[in-house]
Amino acid sequence: MNLDAIETQIPILGPAKIPSPIRHNIKEHRGAGFVSDSENVAVSVDMSELMRQVEAGKKPPYFELAGPRKNIYFDPSKLRCALVTCGGLCPGLNDIIRSVVLELYFGYGVRNIYGIRYGLRGFIPKYGHDMIDLTPQVVGNILDRGGSILGSSRGPQSFDEIVDSLERMNIGILFMIGGDGTLMAASKIADKITKRNLKISVVGIPKTIDNDIHMVSRSFGFDTAVEVSTQAIEGAHNEAQGYPNGIGLIKLMGRHSGFIAATATLALQDVNFVIIPEIDIDLEGKNGFLRTLEKRLELRGHAVIVVAEGAGQHFFSDGIEEKDESGNIKLNDIGPFLKGKIQSYFKSRKIEVTLKYIDPSYMIRSLPANANDSVFCGFLGRDAVHAGMAGKTKLLISHWNNCFVHVPMELSAGKRKHVIPYGKLWRTVLESTGQGSLKNT
Repeated sequence: MNLDAIETQIPILGPAKIPSPIRHNIKEHRGAGFVSDSENVAVSVDMSELMRQVEAGKKPPYFELAGPRKNIYFDPSKLRCALVTCGGLCPGLNDIIRSVVLELYFGYGVRNIYGIRYGLRGFIPKYGHDMIDLTPQVVGNILDRGGSILGSSRGPQSFDEIVDSLERMNIGILFMIGGDGTLMAASKIADKITKRNLKISVVGIPKTIDNDIHMVSRSFGFDTAVEVSTQAIEGAHNEAQGYPNGIGLIKLMGRHSGFIAATATLALQDVNFVIIPEIDIDLEGKNGFLRTLEKRLELRGHAVIVVAEGAGQHFFSDGIEEKDESGNIKLNDIGPFLKGKIQSYFKSRKIEVTLKYIDPSYMIRSLPANANDSVFCGFLGRDAVHAGMAGKTKLLISHWNNCFVHVPMELSAGKRKHVIPYGKLWRTVLESTGQGSLKNT
């Protein structure tokens, strides 16, 4: 990590002069419970890198610690807030909505909280989507519901129209819950707000089931995805064991990063092959995947394969890159492709196999969060409220080095986190599966 290129300063709308109302909810002992901007978390825990910075006369970069501030910027009695969920569904969206609403309402006394329907489209007048008044009664029993009570959408919308809508509604804090595309949109919306000299805070809550947002060590929904993925792996393993030369093939989520596939493999160590976007493999050849799979069947009589949805795109040779409404490249479907290749290979070898293909992706996305994710969402939502009330803007709430911190949007937007090919996670996967490199050279 190049610490020299990291800028961690968080923009603020102005001085925070109003005593926080949550002082009445916290037993104070020398300011206990409140966090100051001087409390920081090191970006890197690499001691050699930190010493290099110190020896060069530089202060190593730190992230602001998230949490309630003693003084706030907005007057809760006059504040209006808006929440919007964007992009694909993910376990925990309703948990985030609930924690934000309850902290605003009971922690700070904010009474005007609005839910924007169907993502950023909800801001655009031509779509005609109504808002939802978000109260404790509305969000009180939504934890056991999957999806988002606000709905979602994909695709770009006019940033000028969005800011026009925020201005008309007299919104003070906008909470945007979404992935990389949403964070990039949030950053541009914040820039438009600054250009117009408006006092609107934009706070991002990073959402990606794939756990691939840069400078975010863990994202909500990931724990649930891994848990449910292990159930799919268990089913595939049982199916594979039930037939001579049985093969269970599971496609899991992971467009650009293989964190779900790798972590689920380690959670239930019945997997023999893991294929992820970060690691290229060969299909054919002496050490390629198909021949290695054949050796596995000769040795044990069954095999379980996990493939991330974004893996193996180099196997598709048409070179055509279609994009969805959000500008994401449409992936070729590696699951059926791999299924067909396996079946063709063993047919050509006159070896009878029984292959069962499982794709639990959309079922996982729309499930309620598990207990760990629900607790995690509570921290994220409340810290997002604390940041917004203090007048901080153009930031996201991140979990970093085991702490919740403020990260500038520009530091994360447009960048992705990947499984490191020579890192501990992938090395442990290789040790668990024994699959080898699956490369001929």
